[in-house]
Amino acid sequence: MAEEIYQQRDTPLIMGILNVTPDSFSDGGQFNDPKKAVAHALEMVSQGADIIDVGGESTRPGAEAVDTDEQLSRVIPVISALREALPEGFPISIDTTDAEVARLSVIAGVNWLNDISAAEDSPEMLTLAARHDLPLVLMHRKGKSATMQNDPYYDDVCTEVFAYLEGRAEQALNAGVAADKIVLDPGIGFGKRFEDNLQLLANMAELCAKPYPVLLGTSRKRFLSMICQVDQSNQLGVATAATTALAVRSGVRIVRVHDVLENRQAADVAWAIHSA
Repeated sequence: MAEEIYQQRDTPLIMGILNVTPDSFSDGGQFNDPKKAVAHALEMVSQGADIIDVGGESTRPGAEAVDTDEQLSRVIPVISALREALPEGFPISIDTTDAEVARLSVIAGVNWLNDISAAEDSPEMLTLAARHDLPLVLMHRKGKSATMQNDPYYDDVCTEVFAYLEGRAEQALNAGVAADKIVLDPGIGFGKRFEDNLQLLANMAELCAKPYPVLLGTSRKRFLSMICQVDQSNQLGVATAATTALAVRSGVRIVRVHDVLENRQAADVAWAIHSA
């Protein structure tokens, strides 16, 4: 059903973020308890989320890696509880670069894979996606989370990022991942300067013209804080929705957000105008 929802829906998809971590940049520690996590997920679904993305490792700038066992202890109880609470087949995504975490999450009920390393950290992620015929998000990241914001540099950020993603898509195809299951993510904020993020957003149509759907994650990110001069990331729902509307007009098919209601509305309005 994960792929059926994507294929049957013409309107953009909203991926709701469910971090079960103590240290994520915006909502760390809020949903570690499975009951709280399920309640929040159900709230996001009621507001229009099409996919719930569960993560057990913070990937904010400066974050240290979390080992396999710790990630599993965080995500598996939540995924199992979500699988019971959500309708049969409802898309649940695991946000991890660890293929073993992904494998056991699939057994627990996950049916999307979201890998911010584009399967470079664990090449087995490609095999897992191919074996189970699962959608796989491949994201661009320059460096590791702990160091990615230590003076990143590009000669031409759009050319470099888009070429990298095409290369990773080719690797996925070679590993047996179906072309219609590959999703590309430019990795806003992941080893990018302020101006790099803006350039990527301004040129999303170029990436969307390639033969793969695009996922965009700008939710509550620091470059929005800098533009809006807002210190608290949870006050950036409207700013995020502005990027969602612009992205949808450019052809982005999936947006990954904390604030589902605002972004559902922004996506639907932008799509209506785009389709007129």
